[in-house]
Amino acid sequence: MERDLEDGLMLAEMADEEGDEAALEEARSNLKAIKERAARAELEALLSGEADGNDAYLEVNSGAGGTESNDWAGILLRMYTRWAKAHGYEVDLEAEESGEQAGIKSATILVKGPNAYGWLKSESGVHRLVRISPYDAAAKRHTSFASIGVSPVVDDTIEIDINPADVRTDTYRASGAGGQHINKTDSAVRLTHIPTNTVVACQAGRSQHQNRDQAWKMLRARLYELELQKREAAAQALADAKTDIGWGHQIRSYVLQPYQMVKDLRTNVETSDTQGVLDGDLDAFMGAALAARVGETREG
Repeated sequence: MERDLEDGLMLAEMADEEGDEAALEEARSNLKAIKERAARAELEALLSGEADGNDAYLEVNSGAGGTESNDWAGILLRMYTRWAKAHGYEVDLEAEESGEQAGIKSATILVKGPNAYGWLKSESGVHRLVRISPYDAAAKRHTSFASIGVSPVVDDTIEIDINPADVRTDTYRASGAGGQHINKTDSAVRLTHIPTNTVVACQAGRSQHQNRDQAWKMLRARLYELELQKREAAAQALADAKTDIGWGHQIRSYVLQPYQMVKDLRTNVETSDTQGVLDGDLDAFMGAALAARVGETREG
C-alpha cells in the first residue's frame, strides 16, 4: 500500500503539472481505493479473536408475522450472500425452509474464506424492517423482524466434546430446490442438543450420511459459539454483553417508509442508501461494530 501510495501521489503530481484532467481523476480514484484498503486492513488487525479467522455459519430465522417476516428473512439471506460474494467468499446453502407464500422461515449458509467469522459475528441479533407491505392491499406500513445467528466453523485445532446421549437425531424429507433425491428419501438431518436446546439441520448433501456429518459440524460450531459468548460476557463484565447475540436484542433498523434510513442501534452508524445496504453494502456497519466490540473488550 505504501508503494501504491507513492506511485499514486507521483501520478497526481505529474497530472497536475501537465494539466491532464483525465490522469488526475485516475489518480484521485486510485488514492481513494488505497484509503479504503488501508481502512479495511486497520479493521482486520482487530480480528484477533480465537476463531475470527475461521469460516462461518450464518443462520436466518423469520420472526412472528407470517408472510411479512418470511419475506424479510429472504431479503436478509440475499443481502448477506451478496456481501459475502462481493468480498470473494464462497457461499454454500446448507439448509432452507421456505415460507408458505414468500421468502423463508429459516436458512443456514456456510461462508468460507479468511476472517469470515470475524467480520460476520457482529451481525448476530434482531433486524427490524419498516415498509409499505407489498402483500397488503391497503398499502399500510408493516414492521417485520428476523434474527441472524453467526457461529464459527470449528476446525481440528479446537476440541468440542459432545455427549452423544445429549443429542436427539431426527431425519426428514428435504424440501426446496435440489436434485433427484429431494422429497424422495429421508435424507435431511436435524440434531437437537438437549441440555442447551440447540437445534441444527442440514439437507444440502445427497445422502443422509453426508447431511449427518455436516450437521454434527454445525452443532459443534453452535456450541463453540455459545462458549465464546460466555467467555466474552465474563471478560466484559457488562450487564448487556449476554444480549449481544439473541432473539431479544435489536441491533439494526431498516426503514423504507415514510423515509429511507438504515441505522445500527449499537454504534449509531446510519445511511439513507437503503438499497445499497440491502444489496450487501455492509462494511461501514460491520467495521463500526467490530471497532466498538474490541474497544469494550479492552475496557473490560
